[in-house]
Amino acid sequence: MLKLHVTAAAVALAWAGHSVAQSTLDEEDLALAYGSKDFISIATGNRQPVHKAPSVATVIMAEDIAAMGAVDMDEVLEAVPGMHVSRASLRYASTYMIRGIGGGGQANPQVLLLQDGIPMTTTFNGDKGSAWRGTSIENIARIEIIRGPGSALYGADAYAGVINIITKTAQDAPGTEVGLRRGSFNTWDGWIQHGSTAGPVDVAAYLRLGRSDGFKETIAADAQTRNDRLFGTNASLAPGPINAGYDAIDGSLNLAYEKWRLRGGYKLRDHLGYGAGISSALVPGSEGKSELINSDLSWANPQFARDWGTGFSASYLQYSLTYPNNLMLLPPGTQLATGLFPQGVIGGPNQWERQFRISAFATYSGFADHNVRIGLGHDDLNLYKTKTYKNYLLNAAGTPVPTGPVIDYSDIQPFIQPQRRKVAYIYAQDEWKFARDWTLTAGLRHDDYSDFGATTNPRLAVVWEAAYNLTAKVLYGGAFRAPSFNEQYGINPVNNGNPSLQPERIRTLEGALSWQVRKDAQVTLSVFRYTMSNIIRPVANPAPTPGSTYQNAGTQTGDGAELEASWDATRTLRLSGYYAYQRSVDESTGHDAGYAPRHHVYARADWRMAPGWQLHTQVNYVADRKRAFGDNRPPVADYTTLDLTLKTDRTRDGWDFAASIRNFFDASVKEPTLAPGTALPDDLPMPGRSFWLQARYSL
Repeated sequence: MLKLHVTAAAVALAWAGHSVAQSTLDEEDLALAYGSKDFISIATGNRQPVHKAPSVATVIMAEDIAAMGAVDMDEVLEAVPGMHVSRASLRYASTYMIRGIGGGGQANPQVLLLQDGIPMTTTFNGDKGSAWRGTSIENIARIEIIRGPGSALYGADAYAGVINIITKTAQDAPGTEVGLRRGSFNTWDGWIQHGSTAGPVDVAAYLRLGRSDGFKETIAADAQTRNDRLFGTNASLAPGPINAGYDAIDGSLNLAYEKWRLRGGYKLRDHLGYGAGISSALVPGSEGKSELINSDLSWANPQFARDWGTGFSASYLQYSLTYPNNLMLLPPGTQLATGLFPQGVIGGPNQWERQFRISAFATYSGFADHNVRIGLGHDDLNLYKTKTYKNYLLNAAGTPVPTGPVIDYSDIQPFIQPQRRKVAYIYAQDEWKFARDWTLTAGLRHDDYSDFGATTNPRLAVVWEAAYNLTAKVLYGGAFRAPSFNEQYGINPVNNGNPSLQPERIRTLEGALSWQVRKDAQVTLSVFRYTMSNIIRPVANPAPTPGSTYQNAGTQTGDGAELEASWDATRTLRLSGYYAYQRSVDESTGHDAGYAPRHHVYARADWRMAPGWQLHTQVNYVADRKRAFGDNRPPVADYTTLDLTLKTDRTRDGWDFAASIRNFFDASVKEPTLAPGTALPDDLPMPGRSFWLQARYSL
């Protein structure tokens, strides 16, 4: 059926009308006149002011990132209303919770991460993978974030929200810059960035080298602590420090010629520490290596013909996660019901995948008061190779049985077999200015998957420019999350895959008001309500079969509000911040879904304290995080952190310096561990006070 849709779309694109495309330059000038400098492209695929976009969105510029004193993208995203960056015990990987969605797992597939509009999703867990540990920020021009569903435009995993990292072009980073950062936890980063022209070609290049021992906060008790109590052993390394270290290499090349652009990137994370352990047990020397290679070629012409614009892109992504020395799952001396592991329980679930994506779009503005966008594409997602090394086999209950030395069990008991998924899709969107100051955006996308069938997702948004300084929006959208390969095809009696899984679904209704109170002050209020269905969860197998299997077995509802404000109090002082509230309920239990903060307050002050100097202060208050159903531990502790950054205000080429103190008062910050808390009874400790110095030189 999809082939028929694609053919129909091609016929529609060939049919032409006529009239002159309406320019948006006057709108941009008006927005600038009233103090808004934020524009966004991922809301519709067209560049437009944030306050008029048919979405609830946030844009963070490179200047904001520098002002925050951030050293990692995760620190930047905490400044987004309705978003909280938590951690998983496995690799201490960051999890992005938007409006209460995204907690309660070791993976984070509910948020779609894009880089320059290209999905960075890995297939095994359906999330961004471990190559994003210690994400470099110097090459980021801006970050665009949509809160709420985006599947009508972006397909799978644009579920709770979409994050688009836009890297710097030759225009964003002209000249040459070298930089060095040194900080706590034996962390250092060095980078070089260059932007110029080579004849008719714009060239932007970036290279960063870095490493960190990671913060060494203490885990008081772990899963092996429980095993020791059961079997009378003393193998646990708890109390002991987590392992959050890594070595990093990041590189990119961005070439532009007329309407063509070619980009390539490389990310390596080596000696990647495993946080509190892959099995929630502290272990010595367990490290991984992740490698990501990406490239894309695109061409776009907004004035291809009268009333027509068109473009296409093709991208390639290669990702691997390997364990050169294997992983220790439980420490030496572990005793289980199946026997003794004098060398520890050891495994090595290695994986390699490649992705090809091709897409094309056309825009048509020949209908009066309409701007139509139609697109189609094809994705080929291939987990083409897996290797399993270990010194055990799992019995029917999922308990390791010792087998002697570590050997290759890929053909006997793999953790997953190679898998391949193909996706074809088509979408249509119409921005219709049906009355003066009123715009209706309607969209629909149909995705056809080779392994679980088709899904169709709508969006509808009405934007009313009630006055030159007041905009109101009502938004409705649907989205889906495709089951990951691990959820469908994973081989593990504890949590077995289920090939019959269907996608998770969400429907969201939102309302928003944006008020430019005066030229130097702005207030935005958004409210939302959503319903999630077909949630993918492990469900206990019917007796007498032990273990569990992933099933579509959950419904969750949520509602909340986000209030943002900014004020240029004086010519040298800018104040900004937000308050976010959300409440999410697991309908099967009637209990709070847990993990995410109900109350979140963020405040920031940017002060040009003297000519050439800036002082930036930010406060982050996270409160009222509930436990999931069945978790009877005391509530997760609230916390407040204060960060300070003092930096020079470079007005010409030369040196630029910055010094930061994060968590100035050394507050105790912890992120919740998974229910019921038997593996890690205490929550995950986050860094205390840390210090950072940075120097940059521009030519």
